[in-house]
Amino acid sequence: MSNLQTFVNSWFPSLVGFAHPANVSAETVTIITSDGRTLTGKLMGHDQTTNLILSHTIERIFATPGSEEATQQVEHGLYLIRGDNVAICGLVDEQLEAGIDWSAVKAEPLGGMKHV
Repeated sequence: MSNLQTFVNSWFPSLVGFAHPANVSAETVTIITSDGRTLTGKLMGHDQTTNLILSHTIERIFATPGSEEATQQVEHGLYLIRGDNVAICGLVDEQLEAGIDWSAVKAEPLGGMKHV
């Protein structure tokens, strides 16, 4: 058992059974949450209800178009996301991402999800 799994199992016993994905070896993913937040990090594990463990997590808070502010990047490190908060999860092309000046990217805020 990895150190990460030992840590998660000791602090979050309800999450025992988290598995490191067999076909994903700590791939970088971007998650958009149901409240519109954008998180990027290394996918370290998941379970059957889409609870996710990310390491080296960065939250990007985009500046709105027309504002003078720069997009903020907040480092969170190890991050657990409950499955019911995951709206979208996708793999990141790390070479493409490395070439983007995130401080200059502007975007309208995403609205929250509505469960109907």
